[in-house]
Amino acid sequence: MLSRKGIIPEEYVLTRLAEDPAEPRYHARERKARFVSKNGNCNVAHKNIREQGRFLQDVFTTLVDLKWPYTLLIFTMSFLCSWLLFAMVWWLIAFAHGDLAPGEGAAVPCVTSIHSFSSAFLFSIEVQVTIGFGGRMVTEECPLAILILIVQNIVGLMINAIMLGCIFMKTAQAHRRAETLIFSKHAVIALRHGRLCFMLRVGDLRKSMIISATIHMQVVRKTTSPEGEVVPLHQVDIPMENGVGGNSIFLVAPLIIYHVIDANSPLYDLAPCDLHHHQDLEIIVILEGVVETTGITTQARTSYLADEILWGQRFVPIVTEEDGRYSVDYSKFGNTIKVPTPLCTARQLEEDPSLLDVLTLARGPLRKRSVAVAKAKPKFSISPDSLS
Repeated sequence: MLSRKGIIPEEYVLTRLAEDPAEPRYHARERKARFVSKNGNCNVAHKNIREQGRFLQDVFTTLVDLKWPYTLLIFTMSFLCSWLLFAMVWWLIAFAHGDLAPGEGAAVPCVTSIHSFSSAFLFSIEVQVTIGFGGRMVTEECPLAILILIVQNIVGLMINAIMLGCIFMKTAQAHRRAETLIFSKHAVIALRHGRLCFMLRVGDLRKSMIISATIHMQVVRKTTSPEGEVVPLHQVDIPMENGVGGNSIFLVAPLIIYHVIDANSPLYDLAPCDLHHHQDLEIIVILEGVVETTGITTQARTSYLADEILWGQRFVPIVTEEDGRYSVDYSKFGNTIKVPTPLCTARQLEEDPSLLDVLTLARGPLRKRSVAVAKAKPKFSISPDSLS
């Protein structure tokens, strides 16, 4: 633009020197949308819900699910509206009984010291929250006033029960406890007991335990049935092994949970090269248990995409014994190291076990050589006399 206006000569203008039209342009591949985010939130948007009235049939759950600003707004407005409503009722009772006109009303008013709407509003607050300053009270002159007093007390107790219960449930929600249940950022695939295994690490930062903790894993991918039906989120349960047996775990220290990739595993045909091209793969991990201190069931979730699975690596040990007790170093929670792992699928490894022998032979000479060097090392000693 500057050269066209003559401000800068044409020969001094550099136009896109870094781009060569003959070279192909590489664009960053769009990352697959997660079904479950790393922090456990489900990445699902519900649209075009026609029957919105179903949410009002369960008002309590709807209030608990609302965000805090809306919950606090409803909490405040419920009390203010009830106070204003009954203040209007008390003012109408006083107006009908003639208590608002000084000197012209009855000798005994329905409610003492009510002369305006402001005083009726103050009396409504005193009745519902049972403050009782002593300046205003209901007399036996008006049975209707006694009935309204009973109704307002019942309504006030109901509002207190619902709103305080809602606030308590929001502060004690199960996902709050799940914030201290952590998963490793990456999952790994390596050999364990001579078989390829999918492994991840899970830990609990609190000392209070998760009772009856269980862990589940699902593979979510886009599939097409033989009839041509496209299933965008096909979920397949796969078993997890934890060294104890079953899905129950004793989460007193970080554990490495692993899944043996066998013929029944959805990862049976997964190869290292597929981790960079298999964009439809997502592995969801769900940890569920009962909080020891509150007795509320909690659930922690995370997921691993294909590019978050490291092939040929395993987690470093983080539990050590110090001064008669076990110590956990969480600074190494997600650290991994490379280990010899065949670059093939579990199916190929099962069909050709000689691939394991290749790894054994690759490690064997190094070990034998180190032993041979140790045996060939001359053994001699130097006496102090020889140095003199």
